[in-house]
Amino acid sequence: MPRSIPDGVEDSLERIRTEVVACTRCPRLVRYRAAIAHERKREFRDQEYWGRGVPGFGDPNARLVVVGLAPAAHGSNRTGRVFTGDRSAAFLVRAFHAVGYANQPTSQNRGDGLSYRDLYLTAAVRCAPPGNRPSPAEQTNCAPYLEREFRQLRNTRAVLALGGFAWNAILELAPRAFGGTPPRTPFAHGACAPLGEGRPLLWASYHPSPQNTNTGKLTAPMLTDLLRRIQSSYSGGPRSAGPHRAEAAS
Repeated sequence: MPRSIPDGVEDSLERIRTEVVACTRCPRLVRYRAAIAHERKREFRDQEYWGRGVPGFGDPNARLVVVGLAPAAHGSNRTGRVFTGDRSAAFLVRAFHAVGYANQPTSQNRGDGLSYRDLYLTAAVRCAPPGNRPSPAEQTNCAPYLEREFRQLRNTRAVLALGGFAWNAILELAPRAFGGTPPRTPFAHGACAPLGEGRPLLWASYHPSPQNTNTGKLTAPMLTDLLRRIQSSYSGGPRSAGPHRAEAAS
């Protein structure tokens, strides 16, 4: 797994981003992300793929942290920014914009001007996995990155897991990241579990994959309604301060 921070060295979101981008701890994922970046999809043949680990993105003072599964092969693995450039991203960011977390309803590439306010978006695994299925060892290798992000995101009041994989990953690291022992609440859309006394609440949503959104398992009103419930659980809405933009490290 990623090495611990040396004594006397202060951790930061920027340090985590840099390490994620350079990470080569999982040989299978390194090979796969590189192969996809070399082969490319026909519609993106003229684009240079990112083909590296994808760091978190958003407001470092966020009260809401949203955690997905892993980068999509031709989405984040192509663009270098989490939930950017594919149909899942389009669905998700429209919802963020509708409730005031995003300054625009689209997420297409790292230079598109997107910024989040009061929201930080990340993933349980940072490299695109074959079949969208990381192995247990690959999840273990990535877990310290998410744990360290939670430690740096000191204003977190709520965590939203997109899908059962992210839900279980967060519950597993919660005792280390938050110091509490959450109940083993079953995953279900709209489920909520405390991460410990005085700690953030963990919320669940179905993943915004085309498989879920095309079949109506997850609809736009379902996601926006859940986001509004989460907002009201800690404040009634996003902060009034201006947006913060944090681009992926290159």
